[in-house]
Amino acid sequence: MRYLGLDLGSRTLGVAVSDPTGLFASSYTVIHHDEEYDRLLHEVKKLVQELKIETVVLGFPKNMNNTVGPKGELSLEFQKKLEGVLSVPVVLQDERLTTKSAHDMLIEGNVSRKNRKKVVDSVAATIILQSYLDRRNVNEKK
Repeated sequence: MRYLGLDLGSRTLGVAVSDPTGLFASSYTVIHHDEEYDRLLHEVKKLVQELKIETVVLGFPKNMNNTVGPKGELSLEFQKKLEGVLSVPVVLQDERLTTKSAHDMLIEGNVSRKNRKKVVDSVAATIILQSYLDRRNVNEKK
């Protein structure tokens, strides 16, 4: 079972994909969209078809106090739009601090500031997807 992880930002969409076994996530790409959400829906649909994705995992940015702010509302709206054009489930995954974690990982890996900007969103999508896969795999073993 293959999964697609998404980190929706205001100008970019970080994308990660799982291996066919659904155990490991890896960075895939970053799509620049500048709030062109209709085009973005088409791009995601194309990826789902090409990669034979069975579930889409969308990052859900919540505030640290567990409330939903404007970015969280945007993710909820994007989830509904994705569900309208895709024939696979779109699930939400808490993404608090994933971008910071992605930056920290890239800094630790000595990635230059210029190169970090290019990949941080796909790394964040990878963290979102891997968190979902880990939780799903633990729950399956129970």
